[in-house]
Amino acid sequence: MPRFAANLSFLFTERPFFERFAAARAAGFAAVEFHFPYEHDRAALAEVVLTSGLEVVLFNLPAGDWAAGERGVACHPRRIAEFQDGVGLAIDYARLLGCTRLNCLAGIAPVEIKHDKARETLVENLRFAAAVTARAGIQLLLEPLNTRDTPGFFVATTRDGLALIDAVGSDNLRLQYDIYHAQVMEGDLARTMQEHLAQIGHIQLADNPGRHEPGSGEINFPFLLQHLDTIGYGGWVGCEYKPSGRTEDSFGWLKPWQ
Repeated sequence: MPRFAANLSFLFTERPFFERFAAARAAGFAAVEFHFPYEHDRAALAEVVLTSGLEVVLFNLPAGDWAAGERGVACHPRRIAEFQDGVGLAIDYARLLGCTRLNCLAGIAPVEIKHDKARETLVENLRFAAAVTARAGIQLLLEPLNTRDTPGFFVATTRDGLALIDAVGSDNLRLQYDIYHAQVMEGDLARTMQEHLAQIGHIQLADNPGRHEPGSGEINFPFLLQHLDTIGYGGWVGCEYKPSGRTEDSFGWLKPWQ
């Protein structure tokens, strides 16, 4: 049976961030994920996590100025030092929170940078990050994002992500497969997850269109979640969707899996 983690950057946003942990626990979740912890005091966040009894399964490496539209710096040739410092900061937080997965967002390449140079930078940054996280006992992930929601994002499809993972050549780098982004860009969800299961380190979900809860759109989640069991996926499934109403009212789809 799939194991679901509440994404606290999307769910329970009616509450302050620290209060979302208890809300997730009360809703029956055993694990959480979120975008970034870095604005929060480390000791205070660690205490909230410990008190909640939840497992933190994932968060992202620092991704630049998110409010300004940046979605990662890993493909920016002039920001390599910033990227490397961010890896170190993420590891510090991950150790404190007991998190064993970190996700890398490639970013949007500057228009003046040639594609080959941006790709070379991304490969070298991923190679660095995969080695450093491996020494810390943390798995590194790479996530494709659809270019409808994030125009110009450097890694947009499963094929792109897998090609980069192959180029990096590290056993510590896996794909973060987001069902919503994959549906927007390519579809063929069940076959893709089965074919590349060994290279997938984490899965996230939301329906399409709208990025709302399963059952709100076109994706056949009852089939797809059963398919994950059939193919032997044993990892977490992050609920990274925008509730169409109150968060607690969006969990009807979860009942067969609880």
